[in-house]
Amino acid sequence: MDKDERALLRDGLRIAGSALSAADIPFALAGGYAAWVHGAPESDHDVDFAILEKDVDRAKEALGSTALEVEQPVENWLFKAYNEGALVDVIFKVSGDHVTPELLERAERFDVLGVNMPVLPATDVVASKLGVLTEHRCDYSTLLPVVRALREQVDWLEVARQNLDNPYAEAFLFLLGRLGIIHGAAQMPDVGGRESDPPPVPVIPVVEAE
Repeated sequence: MDKDERALLRDGLRIAGSALSAADIPFALAGGYAAWVHGAPESDHDVDFAILEKDVDRAKEALGSTALEVEQPVENWLFKAYNEGALVDVIFKVSGDHVTPELLERAERFDVLGVNMPVLPATDVVASKLGVLTEHRCDYSTLLPVVRALREQVDWLEVARQNLDNPYAEAFLFLLGRLGIIHGAAQMPDVGGRESDPPPVPVIPVVEAE
């Protein structure tokens, strides 16, 4: 991503965040840019905002009144807004689950590129990133720099709890233990709610980082 593309992405973030705030719509910065606020490498793909599904129409109107170009894709869990090609995703479902008021209430306010806005905490950011891992979308190399940067801010047992029944997330947590990124024993907790009764999940082995 060159300097001009980065500037367009950052401007899209500022415009969308300001518009949602001005419209008094509950929201939170999510995804890669939320991770960046907490110390991860800056996203080079898009900006993500989380909102409630009931606020979708108001959010479209708010962003449509700015310089952003709003588009409704075929996916039924988000809409998109473009700042001269730089993409802002406005999401109301994460891994098939609706964004909830409780999730948005956990957001903390930060000054992001000069705009004060709520940002999802590191635990929810990482949990959502693991939640979208599937057979066709399982690139651990993009996740490793994020979790290395955020590891001290993350409740790893909560991340595991939010990703029950996702073997790709489970494998990634195991990898983090072997790499020494997770400090202390962590395991997929038995909190019930699984459709089946799989074999017990072993404690993630931890190699202490030097």
